[in-house]
Amino acid sequence: MAKLPESFIDNLLSRIDLVEIIGTRVPLKKQGKDYSARCPFHDERSPSFTVSPSKQFYYCFGCGAKGTAISFLMNYDRLTFMDAVEDLAKRAGIEIPKDARPADTDGSRDMYAALEASSQFFQKQLAASDKAKTYLERRGVDAKSITAFGIGYAPEGFNGLIDALGSDERRRGLLEKTGMLSKSDNGRLYDKFRARIMFPIADRRGRVIAFGGRVLEKDDGPKYLNSPETPLFHKGRELYGLWQVKQAHNKIPRLIVVEGYMDVVSLFQHGITQAVATLGTATTPDHAELLFRNSADVVFCFDGDKAGRAAAWKAVESIIPRMRDGRQAFFLFLPEGEDPDTIVKTEGADGFEQRVNGAMTLSDYFFEELSKDVRLNTLEGKARLAEKVKPYLQKIPDGAFRDLMTERLQSVTGVLGAAVTEAPKTVPVGGISPKRSLVRAVITLLLQQPVLGREVEPPFAFADLEVPGIGLMVALLETIHARPDISTALLLETYEAHADYPALQKLALTDLPGDEAIWRQEFLDAIAQLNRQARQQRLSVLRQRMAQSGLSMQETEELRDLLKPN
Repeated sequence: MAKLPESFIDNLLSRIDLVEIIGTRVPLKKQGKDYSARCPFHDERSPSFTVSPSKQFYYCFGCGAKGTAISFLMNYDRLTFMDAVEDLAKRAGIEIPKDARPADTDGSRDMYAALEASSQFFQKQLAASDKAKTYLERRGVDAKSITAFGIGYAPEGFNGLIDALGSDERRRGLLEKTGMLSKSDNGRLYDKFRARIMFPIADRRGRVIAFGGRVLEKDDGPKYLNSPETPLFHKGRELYGLWQVKQAHNKIPRLIVVEGYMDVVSLFQHGITQAVATLGTATTPDHAELLFRNSADVVFCFDGDKAGRAAAWKAVESIIPRMRDGRQAFFLFLPEGEDPDTIVKTEGADGFEQRVNGAMTLSDYFFEELSKDVRLNTLEGKARLAEKVKPYLQKIPDGAFRDLMTERLQSVTGVLGAAVTEAPKTVPVGGISPKRSLVRAVITLLLQQPVLGREVEPPFAFADLEVPGIGLMVALLETIHARPDISTALLLETYEAHADYPALQKLALTDLPGDEAIWRQEFLDAIAQLNRQARQQRLSVLRQRMAQSGLSMQETEELRDLLKPN
C-alpha cells in the first residue's frame, strides 16, 4: 500500500468540521471562540476538553488526549486509521487515491466480501421462498423493513450456501472463517444456517460482519442462532440495528435496548427508530460504552420475569462505572409474556412511547433491587444495604451523580457512602502568560495561523540567528512551505516527537487577541525585526573577522552590501 499523500490528508481535514464530528458524540458548550466538554476519554467533573473550530484541533488539559478528526474517530469510535479516513472522505465527498488503499494483508477485505455475498444470497432466497415470505407477512414485516435491514432466508438443506458461493477451496475457507459453515466430525463442511430468517449484523460502517438466524417453526431447533466469534465479529462489542439508527439520526436522542431482532425491526416499522439489540448475550461493558458513546440517554427494555430482571441487573453492573454526569439510564419492564414487538403492535407507537417515558430511573431501580430482602426498619438492615451499595458507589465516576447517589444512601440508611473527593481543578493555559519573545510570537502565530508562513519566502535571512527557538521556527516554516494547506492540528502532529512538543501544544491553544489583519501585521513586523537582528549579527561577525584576520573578497562584498542603507 502506498502511503496516503500528506496533501490528501490536509485537503480532507480542511473540508471537515471537527465541531460537527465531535458534537454528534459529545455534548459541547460554546466558550468564546472554542467549545468545551467533559473529556470523553477519562472521567472528570470539570470540563477540560477543548475543541477549536479555527484550528480543527481538540485537546484535553486533564488527560492529554489530542488530535484531529481522524484521531478522534480512531479513539472514540474505535476505528482503524484507514476506516476513519474512509468515513471522513465519504462525508466530505472526496475519493481516496486508488494506489493508497490498504492491501488486504489480513484477508479482512475478502471476509467482508464473503459476508456481503452471503447476505445477497439470503435475500434472493427470501424472494423465492413463499414459506419465508408468508412467515414475515404473518409477523407484520413489510417490504420496506425487509430492504432496510437486509432480511433474507437461509434455505433448507445442508449445501445451499456452500454450493452457491463455495465453488473452490479458497472460497469455502472464507465462508468457514466468517462463521457461515460448520464442520462435521468427519471433516465435511455444511451450511451453518438452515431454514431460518436471516438478519445481517452490520458494523459501525454498515458492513455485514455476522448474522442472526430465526427459525420459522418452534420445533426446528434453537429459536435464534447467531454467528460464532470470528476475526470480524465479537458479539459482546456489537449491537444489532445501531447502523440503521445512525442512518435515521444525525444526533441520536436516545437508544432503546431490546432483546430480539424482531423487536428492533418492529419498532422501526412503527416509527421508533432508536432501537438496538444485544446479540443473544447480556449487556457487556463494551456494549455500555458503545451505547453511551452514541447517546447520553439509554433505555433498557426487558421482560418483567426473573430472566428479564437478571438481564437488567447485568446491564446495571456494566453501566454503573460509565455513569458520567450528563448520562441517563432507564429500565422498562414489560408484562410477562409481552415483548416490544407485541406491545407496539397492540398499543401502537404512542402506547410504547408512553411506557418508555414512564421507565424507572437507574437510581430507583438500583436501590429497589438492592433493598430486596433487606429490613430497612432495622439498624442491621440499613447496615446491610450500605455494605451492598458501597462497592457500586466506588465504581461511579467522580461527579454529581456519584454525590447524589451517596446522599440517597445516607438518606435511606443514615450511613455515609464511599468517600467522594473533589477532582483537581485544571488551570487553563490561557491564564498563563508565557514570556514574550519575537521567536515565541512567530511560532505561536505559525501554529495558530499556518497560512502566515506563506508570507515569508526561503531562504530565510534569520535562519542563522543565535537565539533560542530559531531552529524550530525555521523548521515550522519549511513544513508549511512543503504543505501549504496544512492545519494547526496536522502541524502539531508533525512535531509530536519533538522535545518541545508540550510547549507547542500550549502555544497552539493560547488565545490570540485581535483578528487576522492584526495577526498578519504582527507576524510581518516580527519577521522584519528578526531580519534586522540577523543583519546586525552578520555585521558584527564580519567586522570582528576583518579586525582579526581580514576578509575574503566575497566577504568584503557582503560587508559592503550590509552597510548600504536599506
